[in-house]
Amino acid sequence: MKKGRVIQSTGSWYLVDTGDKIVESRLPGRFRLEEKEVTNPLAVGDWVDFNLNDDGSGNIEKIHKRENYITRQATHGKRGEQILVSNLDQACVVQSIKQPRLKEGFIDRFLVTCEAYEVNPVIIINKMDLAKSGGKALAEELKELYTELGYKCLLTSIEDELSLKSVRALLKDKTSAFIGPSGVGKTSLINAIDPSYNLKVNEVSDFSSKGKHTTTFARLIPLSFGGYIADTPGIREFGLVNIEPWELSLFFPEMLEPRENCQFSNCTHAHEPKCGVADAFEKGEIAASRYQSYLNMLDSL
Repeated sequence: MKKGRVIQSTGSWYLVDTGDKIVESRLPGRFRLEEKEVTNPLAVGDWVDFNLNDDGSGNIEKIHKRENYITRQATHGKRGEQILVSNLDQACVVQSIKQPRLKEGFIDRFLVTCEAYEVNPVIIINKMDLAKSGGKALAEELKELYTELGYKCLLTSIEDELSLKSVRALLKDKTSAFIGPSGVGKTSLINAIDPSYNLKVNEVSDFSSKGKHTTTFARLIPLSFGGYIADTPGIREFGLVNIEPWELSLFFPEMLEPRENCQFSNCTHAHEPKCGVADAFEKGEIAASRYQSYLNMLDSL
């Protein structure tokens, strides 16, 4: 029996890195039957035990317990959840300042998922070279907001070597993931920080201003300066999984203290009287964008 890490998934076959070589492996059907609540019982980043076949391929026999993972609601009408990547030191939500436009709600949903699943989050606002004065002001405003909440936030551009240097320092010797919509520049950033890969990149569609899907499957890429980066398919929506309405505010750092002042223990902070969170918002202690994100998420739950 050999041990390795899943570095790529194409649906039916998985590439497993043992440290010495990469083995193309299959996952027996019993794992899919056992994991009915997830669309992919095996995710990029998982550690597995496998047996070697005579032809050099592998049969996966065991999936090790995950330290953490990033998950979202399954798409295309499927039930359950989809695990995007597992066993991370950090996960980076990548948004572009324009082309496509930045979505604060996406960032906030991502942060809630990281809080819930014990993953260290980082915010990257990319394509700063395209930003005009209004866009630059917005990016700086968001950086200040999220930094005050305790989150690391980088403003980046593939045209700005100083910002690329900060990304390399962030990723060095860690297992990280880039997660965000198509077209925000995830793959371009990887190419810029480690040009040896020259990964395929597509432009943003002029018709829809949405990114064209370039990465069609998740993959864990070894970085030449140390560490791994998971390049994931572009996702337009980030649905929350296994979070109850009453616990949602636990994943907003700025709401932890105010919620202690609520009259009702099961307060949703949306319409109840004598609500500590609502009071904090009225006093300007909680940003309007964050409170609106909270209400939108609460409604979706």
